[in-house]
Amino acid sequence: MSFVKVYIHFVWSTKNRYPYMNSKELRTSVWNHIQENGRAKGIFVDFINGHIDHCHCLISLGLDQTIEKTVMLLKGESSFWINKNKLTQKKFEWQDEYFAVSVSESQLDKVRNYIKNQEDHHQTKTFSDEYEEFLVKYGFQKLKDGLG
Repeated sequence: MSFVKVYIHFVWSTKNRYPYMNSKELRTSVWNHIQENGRAKGIFVDFINGHIDHCHCLISLGLDQTIEKTVMLLKGESSFWINKNKLTQKKFEWQDEYFAVSVSESQLDKVRNYIKNQEDHHQTKTFSDEYEEFLVKYGFQKLKDGLG
């Protein structure tokens, strides 16, 4: 039997960073749905939260799960669910791009806490600012049509 424990911190935004999720109730509903959908698909969503225009998700990848397939399953199904249930006034879309960075075992609580405190965090910092910090911190190249 193989044993795998690989944690990934995913971040993805709404299309053009549109503030679709402008109520706490809607965000809570979406995060709960993504977690339940993940569970149904065998994806372990350890922690999830976000703000009006983006989502943070800490996931422990399974033995045969890839980063790309995992994030596409969660994003694709959740946008379908949001639109099917008419939870937003406009057609809901996630941006195609996303961040995915590995998280060491020693940093799990720090990342969980960071994700948990998104509401407070974004009282003083925009997602654009957060995005720029991620680019620098993780050495990503800024793409013209990416998350930015």
